[in-house]
Amino acid sequence: MQPPAGSQVSRVPAQRTPSEQLPPAPAAPAPQPPRRRMRTVLTVAAGVLALLCLGGIATAYVWYDRASTPDRSTPDVVVANYIQSFLADRNDPRASEFVCRSGADTEEMRALRDDLVARERRFNATITTSWEGFTIQREGDSANVEVDLILSAFVDGISQSDRQRWRFETRQQDGWRVCKAERS
Repeated sequence: MQPPAGSQVSRVPAQRTPSEQLPPAPAAPAPQPPRRRMRTVLTVAAGVLALLCLGGIATAYVWYDRASTPDRSTPDVVVANYIQSFLADRNDPRASEFVCRSGADTEEMRALRDDLVARERRFNATITTSWEGFTIQREGDSANVEVDLILSAFVDGISQSDRQRWRFETRQQDGWRVCKAERS
């Protein structure tokens, strides 16, 4: 279409600058790595790892607590654990976990263990301790447990054993505990 007469528009065709004289076209910027997506992935991974670590720590604590807490669930169990710790293993700190907090009367049991140790030295033999025949009389938060202790040794090629009946008084104090031990 022609411009109207008298217009200021030139009838000369538009001139274009030759392409070699044009400034270079701006280079397209290199695509940026998707940082936001990577940050999100790393944040989620770190959160999951933190939760797994906390869960592992909590699980380890529960397992350790269960493994290290002495079993004082019933009168006969606490007596068996006490005999095992005190006579068989001769582990006083462990045995103390099974006795009453307010002073237990276990002097007769201590005298028995001292006698066993003296006999082992004198005869150069090991005396083993086992137990059987639990009898329980329970009244509320206290119970009497009677048990046969069997003391066995092998001396000069001869097997010897002694059976003793013992009575243990137990009470419920944050689990059952031995408060008195005496020979019946």
